[in-house]
Amino acid sequence: MKSATVCFSDRASSPVSLSFHHSALPQILPLPCSPPTMPPLLAPEIDPRSGYCRTTKTFNSLRPAVPLPRQSLPLSVTSFAFSLLPSPLPENPAFIDADSGNSLSYPDFLSQVRFLASSLRSRLALSPGDSALVLSPARLEIPVLYFSLLSIGIIPCPSNPLSTPSELSRQIRLSRPKIAFVVSTAAPNVPDSFPSVIIDSSRFQSLLHPADSHPPLPEIMQSDTAAVLYSSGTTGAVKGVVLTHRNFIALLAGIHAGRLDRDSPAVRLFTIPVFHVFGFFMLLSTVALGQTAVLMERFDFVGMLQAVERFRVTYMPVSPPLVVAMLKSDEARRRDLSSLEMLGCGGAPLGREVIEGFVARFPTVQIFQVTRVTTNILIQYQLRTSLTKI
Repeated sequence: MKSATVCFSDRASSPVSLSFHHSALPQILPLPCSPPTMPPLLAPEIDPRSGYCRTTKTFNSLRPAVPLPRQSLPLSVTSFAFSLLPSPLPENPAFIDADSGNSLSYPDFLSQVRFLASSLRSRLALSPGDSALVLSPARLEIPVLYFSLLSIGIIPCPSNPLSTPSELSRQIRLSRPKIAFVVSTAAPNVPDSFPSVIIDSSRFQSLLHPADSHPPLPEIMQSDTAAVLYSSGTTGAVKGVVLTHRNFIALLAGIHAGRLDRDSPAVRLFTIPVFHVFGFFMLLSTVALGQTAVLMERFDFVGMLQAVERFRVTYMPVSPPLVVAMLKSDEARRRDLSSLEMLGCGGAPLGREVIEGFVARFPTVQIFQVTRVTTNILIQYQLRTSLTKI
């Protein structure tokens, strides 16, 4: 398949954005980018082997800079992610519901994003700069909702659907949403006077169908706020963290530039909530890479193993207790987990004994210790090949 990736020259003289054709699929266009640059000459105080600077006590990248769209170019993260998709569109599903097995193809996903974006503006009167509270577990509707909101400059503010009324009141005061998109089980915790759309309702489904008119996409600047993601509140009151379209665009550009050629698309199992920064960005990067995401509305260990076996999952994020459970579980022994290629482990360090046991049990699975950096994960070291260094 020919890839419509970001170009490597700054040859466009006017802004380029994705337009939506009435056949229901966006036209995927290349975007003007800043030209790639070679690594800068390193100052004497910077170690040329590691990039560590003794003066600032920070690490500098030794790799060439990733080409990015010009910062002055009007561009949403939705348009950028769609521009990275190959043409023709991937044949693998974009999203799969782990429980039901229902799936959403890439053509249908892009169509629903377009239709919902039109409905949000024409039927719900939302405008760029408005914010929207989202209370939902991982469902097939959520990626459509996120990408639609982002495409028209509405700011998604996802939160835990199990939040209490007092927690929601604080989050509403922080982000001042104009509307809430909420699953029915969480709706009672939203103030009665607050405008809401129930995600698991016929009303929301009607918004996914073609509207009478399709207004052009509004101009979204990369410096505009894309999303407000809430902190966990473990060391104090919950805080709202503002992330721009440029933040996400830069992260997607880096991941896309470092992608590896594969014989078949990767399949990611979402063991983490999509209202969390990790899950939120995983949704964006899954689409930008043309991969498949398997969504678990509620996590349980046996269900996770069943999903890996049924959908031939290649990657999933895990925590140290989950690694231990996979190592010791009889259920894990009974399941065909041969499709797994990589686990990203975060939340706490893995002990040497657990690492050695996992490598012996799953010799073909790479496991990475990862740490969260704003909306991305930084691969610190590859455990399977670094045991002698621990």
